Amino acid sequence: MMNHYIDHTLLKADATHSQIENLCKEAKLYNFTSVCIHPHYVQTASQLLSDCPVKVCTVVGFPLGSNTTKTKVFETQNALKNGADEIDMVINVSWLKDKAYDQIQNEITSLKSTVGKRVLKVIVEISLLTKEELAKISQIVSKSGADFIKTSTGFSAHGATLEAVKMMKENISENVQIKASGGIRDYKTAKAYIDLGVARLGTSSGVEIVEGRISNKTY
Repeated sequence: MMNHYIDHTLLKADATHSQIENLCKEAKLYNFTSVCIHPHYVQTASQLLSDCPVKVCTVVGFPLGSNTTKTKVFETQNALKNGADEIDMVINVSWLKDKAYDQIQNEITSLKSTVGKRVLKVIVEISLLTKEELAKISQIVSKSGADFIKTSTGFSAHGATLEAVKMMKENISENVQIKASGGIRDYKTAKAYIDLGVARLGTSSGVEIVEGRISNKTY
C-alpha cells in the first residue's frame, strides 16, 4: 500500500499549530507511517497520535547539518524525551567535502547510540554532492549503524533524483534502507522510487499521492 511508504511532512519555517493538527489528522485518516515535523511540535504530535500507530518523526541539525555533534546529540535526546519515534539527522556536508570521514561516521554512530532501537535516518543532501561523494557517504552510513540514508532536506537546490537513489542502492549495505524526499508530488513519481527499492518517501503531498492527484505544492 502506497500510504505505508509515506512520512507525511511539514517542515516549512512558518508551519502553524493548526497546520500540524491537520497534518496529524490526515496521517491518521490515511494511515501514513509517520508525520515528519520540527522538534518544537514533537510533544503536540505525540499527544495527537497517541491513539494510533502513526509514528512521530523529527529532524536534527536541520537543515544545514552544521551544528556540533554535542548539539545534535542533545537535540536527539530532547526529541526522544518529548515523544519522537524516529530521527532524521543532517550530516555535516563540510566534513564530507574535507574528507573528514571518521568524524562523520562517529557523529552518526553517536546519534544511533542515542536513539537505540528507534529509527535513525541520515540526510546527505544529494544536491550538494558529487557522484564520488554520494558513493562515499552511502558507504559511511552503512558502517555507522544508521537505519536509513535519506536524499534531501527539501531546502537545497533540488530534492530526490532517481539517479541518486540508484547510486545509493549500489553503495549501501543490506541493513540500510533508502528514504527519498523532496519534489515527490504525484503517484507516478512515488511509484518510480518504490520500484527502485525505496522504503520511505518524505513528502508534503501524501494525500494527493494516495488519491492519485498531482500536487501543486512547491515543497
